[in-house]
Parts: sequence; structure tokens; C-alpha cells
Amino acid sequence: MLSFIAQRIAKGAVVLIAIVILNFFLIRLAPGDPAVVMAGEAGASDPIFVAQLREKFGLDRPLLEQLFVYVKGVLSLDLGFSFRQQMPVASLIAERLPATLLLTLSAFTISLALGITFGALAARFAGTWADTAVTVAALLFYATPIFWVALMAILLFSVTLNWLPSFGYETVGGNYTGVARVLDIGVHLIMPAMTLGLFFMATYTRMTRASMLEVKRLDFVKTARAKGLRNNVIQRRHVLRNALLPVVTLAGVHAGTLVGGAVLIETVFAWPGIGRLLYEALLQRDYNLLLGVFVVCSAMVLIFNLITDLVYRLVDPRIEFAS
Repeated sequence: MLSFIAQRIAKGAVVLIAIVILNFFLIRLAPGDPAVVMAGEAGASDPIFVAQLREKFGLDRPLLEQLFVYVKGVLSLDLGFSFRQQMPVASLIAERLPATLLLTLSAFTISLALGITFGALAARFAGTWADTAVTVAALLFYATPIFWVALMAILLFSVTLNWLPSFGYETVGGNYTGVARVLDIGVHLIMPAMTLGLFFMATYTRMTRASMLEVKRLDFVKTARAKGLRNNVIQRRHVLRNALLPVVTLAGVHAGTLVGGAVLIETVFAWPGIGRLLYEALLQRDYNLLLGVFVVCSAMVLIFNLITDLVYRLVDPRIEFAS
């Protein structure tokens, strides 16, 4: 196992460096100049002032020299300096990352728990009204745009019913501490986490149902039934456990992409995470901040993929680690 983990980490490091280099050139190909943006925000359009800004932030250097300086900084865990925010990129991301992890991990847990539960329910009662209801609900949540669900949730639960806050991470000016602060953040978390989780829940529901129906037809399930085992035991120990492998694969992919994929949710609910930070950096042409967010999101994808491979062994002990 240690050899397997070491090999995956080494391969992940090579992939991450390749992603850093690719993103560096892709962002430089995008239209817009951060020096011109900053000059415009300062109310100056003098070419001399723009040239000074480009020199100050190293944007006047040859492209390959800029790449070498940036990659060298990434290898030493220095993600550079934000042109617009006038702060180290690592500090900005460190401030926003906990909020994003809280949102995405909550949404991931909700989607996985509800998806497996409803998928198992649909498979257990396949062909009945319960199966139809679960399938229709899953398709509805999957087909509905996530931003529309977010807006409708705000309209219903915040504006009409006044049950939940409509935006933010915590109450502005509340100055809560201890348990009161935790509860306040939890109340603000409900709508964003549920909105994001419902979309992925639909995917896990369909995957679990299809996988369980396929496993039900296998010989070892027929043998277990012939031995006289109770149906609940067969469904839980034999069918569901073996049907979880494709669900774990899909969940591992989603877990990594969720970190950087919550831009819409964080924007609609004004959630102070790195998804919203990425959107702001894109509007401001803040190259270093954009690259820093991409590096962190890529690293999270690689980490979650490694965790997924390790979880395989727990779900199915027959799977061996291979180099």
C-alpha cells in the first residue's frame, strides 16, 4: 500500500506541474491585460503609467522567463502575489478555502447519503410507484439548472417564508462566538449545500439503482437467496455493497471537481469561497490569483482521486493495489 501511495503521489506531482504550465499559457492567451485593468481602476490611462505597472509586476519580461519564475515559486509553495488584492495569493486562498470545503463537503455528504438511499429504495421496489416517483424526482433535479433552483430556494425559503438567510457565510454584525456562531453558520449553509447536493444526488440515485438492478441478476445473489437468507440481509450485504463500486468511482470524480465547481452557488448565495474568488479574479484579469486557484483545485482533484483508490479496498477487499 505504501508503495502504491508513493507512486501515485509522484505521478500526481508530475501531472500537477503539467497543469501549472498548461494553465499559465492558456491564461496568457486570454484577452485583457491586468496592467490596463488596474490603470483603468486608478482612473489613469497614461501609457507610461501602464508600462510602470507592467514592470512592477514583471509582466514586461519574456513569457518563458515569467513561466520559469512562476513554476519555481510553485515548487517552493509560493503562489505569487495578487495584482489586484495586493496580498499573497496563498493568503487569499487560505482565507477562502475553509468556506469552500465546508460547503462542498456538506453538499457531497448530502448528495451521497440521499443518492444511495433513494437509489437503493428505487431498486428494492423496481417497477412500483415508489420507483417511478424516485426516478422522476432524480431526473427533475438533474435537468433543472442549478442557478434556477438556487434562486427559487431563496424566493421560497427567504423571501416568502423567511425561514432561512438568503446570502452570506454568517450574520453580518452578529459577532457570535462558540456554539452560537456554529449554529449561525449552519443556518446559512443549509440552502447552498442542499442546492448543490440535490444536483449530484440525482446522479448517484440513478447510478445506484442501475447498479443494484444489475447485481441482483448475478449468481451469487441467487445462491444467497437459495440459502434462505432474509431479503434485507441480501439487499444490504450482497447487492448494495457490490453495487457501490461504480458509485464510489463517480463520487471520487465529483469530490475533486466540487471544490472548484461551486462558482454559481457561491455567487448566487454570496458565499465567500474560492469559487467566488475565481470569478472575481477572472473579471479583474488577476493572473497570479487565477493560477493559484487552478493549482489548488487541481491538487484537490488529485488528492480525492487517491482517496477514491484507497476507498475501493474498503468497499471490495478483493481489489488489490497494483503498480
